Amino acid sequence: MIRKLLLAAMVAASFASAAPVTAAIVVQVAPPPPREEAIPSPRRGHVWVPGHWEWRRHHHQWVSGNWIRERRGYHYTAPAWMERDGRWHMQRGSWRRGDRDGDGVSNRQDRAPDNPRRN
Repeated sequence: MIRKLLLAAMVAASFASAAPVTAAIVVQVAPPPPREEAIPSPRRGHVWVPGHWEWRRHHHQWVSGNWIRERRGYHYTAPAWMERDGRWHMQRGSWRRGDRDGDGVSNRQDRAPDNPRRN
């Protein structure tokens, strides 16, 4: 019985060590204020990702805004910096599930999440 438990623990540990780990970006230097940039005309089937500061080569570097292809049923959360305990954490841009009508508003916050008249 103990051998089976030991074997199961070893197998579980090997799977845990194979799991991908995302590197968090944590720095002590606050990002500069966001730059103002002109947003181009909307593109059908795309979502605008606003420009933002990223931490590259030991300093903040501006990344200009750009269009990315939309994903039906998801909404995009733009990259953002958050200050916690004197350190700055970067939350990378990501797609989140929960936008059934594709209007960019999550179903939890949408007054009409299944709007059939959406353009």
